[in-house]
Amino acid sequence: MMTETRPDAGYVVPRRFIRHTADVPLEVERTGGGAGLKPSATNVSFGGLSFVSDEELPMGTEIRVRITQVDPPFDAEARVVWCKAEGDAFCIGVQFLGKEDAFRIRMVEQVCAIDQYRRESAEQGRELTPEEAATEWITRFADRFPSS
Repeated sequence: MMTETRPDAGYVVPRRFIRHTADVPLEVERTGGGAGLKPSATNVSFGGLSFVSDEELPMGTEIRVRITQVDPPFDAEARVVWCKAEGDAFCIGVQFLGKEDAFRIRMVEQVCAIDQYRRESAEQGRELTPEEAATEWITRFADRFPSS
């Protein structure tokens, strides 16, 4: 089991799921309306995700998370479970409200990683079909995504 130090409390707490940094463009807005946030620096774990935003969100705030880069687009409701200041920004952690959403975001993360792998291969002069990129990526990197 992973652990993390909670700077606000000064103690170490167990972390239930391993986090993975993901280059996944997010769209985030408060449930019930309001201006959308412009999140960056996404981390994904099995139960939810975290991102950096220039706007603070109180614990308990419900939001909608969208990832339109994948087909079909990912769209899920989540709740803010922690928010901490980091310089001029806020690191926000959310938990998905639907059990199936945790699994779906892992699939989105992997699709985005395969797409990135394909683009990087093209930059190196290797043109891969989506199927070839998926096969290579799965062989080389899928074991880095532990099952739930």
